[in-house]
Amino acid sequence: MNSTLIQMTLLMASGAVWRFTKPAGLPAEQARLVLTSVVYYLLLPAMVLEVLWTADIGLHSFQYTLLGVSSIALAMFCLWIVGALFKFEDRRMGAMILAAAFPNVTYLGLPVLEQTFGSWARSVAIQMDLFAATPLLFTLGVVVARHYGEESVEKPRSLWLFFNAPPFWAAAVAVILNINGLVAPVWLIGVLQKLSAGVVPLMLFSLGLALSWQAVTARNVPYVIPVILIKMALMPLFAMILVGYLSIGSEYRAAAVLDLSMPSMLLGIVFCDRYRLDSSLYAMAVTVTTAISLIALPFWHNILMNLN
Repeated sequence: MNSTLIQMTLLMASGAVWRFTKPAGLPAEQARLVLTSVVYYLLLPAMVLEVLWTADIGLHSFQYTLLGVSSIALAMFCLWIVGALFKFEDRRMGAMILAAAFPNVTYLGLPVLEQTFGSWARSVAIQMDLFAATPLLFTLGVVVARHYGEESVEKPRSLWLFFNAPPFWAAAVAVILNINGLVAPVWLIGVLQKLSAGVVPLMLFSLGLALSWQAVTARNVPYVIPVILIKMALMPLFAMILVGYLSIGSEYRAAAVLDLSMPSMLLGIVFCDRYRLDSSLYAMAVTVTTAISLIALPFWHNILMNLN
């Protein structure tokens, strides 16, 4: 696990160095937009198609959904309780709920799980993302953002448009092919594997480009502390307890819980900007929880391995 995190950290550090040095005058925001677009529209759908086409999809897929949705819902509820007690401002409250509840199950979770457990763990990360985290983000997450923020556009988009995306279409096609027992041609699998190979390094490099220590301010520390405690401690603990009641294999249990132990997801910053929540607070939560994850992930991994 430590060797894996060293590799992940070096790749993220490369993105952070790019952010400061700006080679060829290319700013981090522009570079990240290009890289994430390539990953989102081409490389990630290729990986989703490759993995889910041959994955063992069944009852445990529903259990991943139950585990992910329950853990995220608990984190949202706990942060809401804290916010109600301390009477946080709405803009901060919305950003804190999103930061505490939604883990970075794909951009960091997928490479960590693959390097720690093996290529089979990609299926866990993808199913946890597409069957639990992302659907909940684009439904309940949007409801939270709208409630505590305000629309920055005159005509809000339908929630269904969020699901009209390449990874979801790739997942739908893969599940249909999988259920019908169709075998992928060797040449197609080769193409998908070559495209998939670029997902992990580009995701981690893009994550490094997105992290900004300038967002870390003393003013936001009291608001980030409850996010850290819920996201990095309470949520993994709850997931570890809940997964014990599910009929998932021991290795798959460890991978699923570790995926839910990831730091705050990057995509939340888009919701903060769109619904005028506290974007700087959210950015600080992402940066700090990502840094803390270098210690927290080995801790949870050791506990999960000892339980198994």
